[in-house]
Amino acid sequence: MMDRTTYKFEPLWKIRLRLFARSFRKNWGLFWESRIGPLGLFIILGFALFMAAHPILMSTIWDPKVYDPIMGFDPKLVGQHPAPPSWAHPLGTDPIGRDILSQLMWSTRSEFALGITAAVITVTIGTLIGSVCAYFGGLIDMFFMRLADLVMLFPFFALLIVMQSIIPMDLFKLALIMGGLGGFGAITIVLKSQALTVKVKPYIEAAKVAGGGAFHIIRNHIIPNILPISFLYMMFNVTSAIFSEAALSFFGLLDIRMSWGIMLNTAQDAGYLGAFGYYWWLWAPPGAAITLLCFAFYLVGRGLDEIVNPRLRKR
Repeated sequence: MMDRTTYKFEPLWKIRLRLFARSFRKNWGLFWESRIGPLGLFIILGFALFMAAHPILMSTIWDPKVYDPIMGFDPKLVGQHPAPPSWAHPLGTDPIGRDILSQLMWSTRSEFALGITAAVITVTIGTLIGSVCAYFGGLIDMFFMRLADLVMLFPFFALLIVMQSIIPMDLFKLALIMGGLGGFGAITIVLKSQALTVKVKPYIEAAKVAGGGAFHIIRNHIIPNILPISFLYMMFNVTSAIFSEAALSFFGLLDIRMSWGIMLNTAQDAGYLGAFGYYWWLWAPPGAAITLLCFAFYLVGRGLDEIVNPRLRKR
């Protein structure tokens, strides 16, 4: 009598999870070997800890009346503001008497929120439109490509200034506008080009023969294969968003309570940026923070580039 062998098939989600874990380990090894990517990641984590420490200090050590980043004032230094760094104020105070370190820490959350929100919106729009244009082509492709050319035609920063005069912008509105403009711009062209290389793969034809619809193929085959390069461009867009916010805030064009750009604007309005070397604590901390955080996201993006770019992969 023949023995009957019972075959147990592993669930599909377990197979996908195992493949994802194996791919993640391999790509993480490549990212770690890049050196510059982990350096940028450590800097970003340092800023995250820096941001998280502020509410702890405010609730345990710092007096909110003195160290509040917006309404704080140190009465012991009346007539001495902007005061230079001291034990009570490690980075000094601004012309209004507010603690520079507290402002710097509090503003980090705004920069993270703005940069990541704008970048996610940009990449989401660009990925969806690039995938749809690559798959359908024709009039849809022509419309969105000409729209991308139109968005790229205008200087981005000047366009933000014009839009601010029409729509008064806070941080959330700025993130939406920057994300929307960026999503319909150059990133759409780049991601469409990547999606075109996926569209001609044999498994796309196999999915069509199996009865897969257009949006099923886009959702399950094209988008997952262009997500790595989408994530790469997200890192670069965070840098662009942070820099744009700092520049707009420096010129006093945003309706926000506090940011690194506002700190520079406060020093400029009070006339202290002219004495560049004497009042360095007014511009050096926010300027260094803007530069370092943008640099960190750029480094992470370069590290990811060595993973998603076949010409740069070591193996």
